[in-house]
Amino acid sequence: GCGVDAGVTRREELAANLADVERRIAAACSAAGRERAEVTLVAITKTWPASDAALLRDLGVTDLGENRDQEAAAKAREVTGVRWHFVGQLQTNKAASVARYADVVHAVDREHLVTALSAGAVRAGRVLEALVQVSLDGDPHRGGATPDLVPQLADLVEQAEGLRLGGVMAVAPLGLDPAVAFARLAEVAAALRVQHPGATTVSAGMSGDLEAAVAAGATHVRVGTAILGP
Repeated sequence: GCGVDAGVTRREELAANLADVERRIAAACSAAGRERAEVTLVAITKTWPASDAALLRDLGVTDLGENRDQEAAAKAREVTGVRWHFVGQLQTNKAASVARYADVVHAVDREHLVTALSAGAVRAGRVLEALVQVSLDGDPHRGGATPDLVPQLADLVEQAEGLRLGGVMAVAPLGLDPAVAFARLAEVAAALRVQHPGATTVSAGMSGDLEAAVAAGATHVRVGTAILGP
């Protein structure tokens, strides 16, 4: 019946989109003189059904991302065998829930959140990778710690039980050239690695600006629209 055909079609659509994004990442790596293996694709499945997340997993995507706890928790229960990334702004009261299923939390930007995630991870008997979100324009609405606050926040994460400092994450500010923004992030990341050599993750770049992110040294790109659709 219809359902089967629709399922096949969606798989083909996702496979084609994934192939396009893969070509873009490979070309960007090549242009930057980097190995393709240095960049991890995190497919952002927010607002899309768990069936899409499962199809992407079956198509070889190893890392999936969500930005709302309720939706993410449900999908993580249903779709196993992948690394789940929580990429949204995280309210402190949701930290304990997120700590139960997320492998990586991308937007750690304040002390209270470090404390809450740590407590949640310890309760769940897990170790989460935490990325310090860097604000590149100081806009409080979009989250992130200003570069001057990153070192102390990173130290807190490193000392917190149940957390491992993975590195940094940023969103290119509106109206700023992504190349300029991601170059600034690369500087913050390099300074952090002097103190914390294991903090090698640089999460940057989305569907519209992944090339600029790869050029600036991103290790993880977060792509939703270009794979799943608008």
